[in-house]
Amino acid sequence: MFKRLSSGIARCEGAIAAGLAALISLLILLNIATRSLGHALYWTDELAIHAMIWMTFFTTSAVLKRREGVAVTLLVDALPDGMRQGLHLFVDAMVLFFALFLAVLCWRWYDPATLWATGFDIQAFQGETFNFMYSETSRTLGIPKFWAWLCLPIFAVSLALHAVVNLIDGLKGLVGAERRLA
Repeated sequence: MFKRLSSGIARCEGAIAAGLAALISLLILLNIATRSLGHALYWTDELAIHAMIWMTFFTTSAVLKRREGVAVTLLVDALPDGMRQGLHLFVDAMVLFFALFLAVLCWRWYDPATLWATGFDIQAFQGETFNFMYSETSRTLGIPKFWAWLCLPIFAVSLALHAVVNLIDGLKGLVGAERRLA
C-alpha cells in the first residue's frame, strides 16, 4: 500500500515539477517581453523564483524516491554486494532521518497547535510565540509568505514516505539475498 502511494506521489511530483518548469519558462519570456515594451511586470520575477523553489523540492523528492541522486560511486562500486546493500540501507536511513528532522522543524516553525489554540488569530499567535511567519507578505505578489514556504513541510512528508518505502524495499532485498546465499 505504501509503495503504491509513494510511487503515485512521485509521479505527481514529477508532473508538477514539469508543469512548474514550463511555468518558469513562460514567466521569464513574459518578463522579457514586458520589459522590452517598457511595461515591466515585476511580479513575474518573484513568481518565477517561487515556482523554481517548489520545482526543486518536488524534483528532489521524486529523484530520491528513485534513488537517482547525483553520486560518486567509485567506492561503493568497489564494495562487495553485502556491504553495498548495507551502505544503501544506511543512505535510506539517513534520508529518512533528514526528512523526519525537517518535518519536526517545520511543525515547530508553523506551530499549528498554537495557531489552533489562538483561534487562528494571527495577532494573538504572534504575541504568544513571537513567530511572525503568518503576517509576512511577499514584496510584489503580496501573498503571505507561509504559502510559498509550504513546499518545505510537503517535501518533508513526501520524502519521509519515499524513504520508508525505500528502506523497507532495501531490507526485503537484503533478506532475500541472505536467503539466496543460504
